[in-house]
Amino acid sequence: MGKFATKIGKDGQHYFNLLATNSQVILTSEGYTTTAAMHNGIESVKKNAPDDKHFERADSKNGKFYFNLKASNGQVIGKSQMYESVASRDNGIESVKKNAPEAPTVAE
Repeated sequence: MGKFATKIGKDGQHYFNLLATNSQVILTSEGYTTTAAMHNGIESVKKNAPDDKHFERADSKNGKFYFNLKASNGQVIGKSQMYESVASRDNGIESVKKNAPEAPTVAE
């Protein structure tokens, strides 16, 4: 089972990463000003991750591939790492769908 790992950045903002069972980062949050807002972001990921329509698939200028997970209002709630291939990106999306809904939250 994956997990949400939370931390406070050097900028004082609150962040989370969704980690796969092998501890690889599969989704990274934006910065949040409060712990409560960060936990709301985690709940939004859990709610939206199972539905494929919330994933925006994209190509970067350097030829790599990534995805964003968006809430129902269109706001980005998580971004992926860069992938070398479309297939790898799509595997990352499937991993988020599988891991996010039941993932516990732990502090790094």
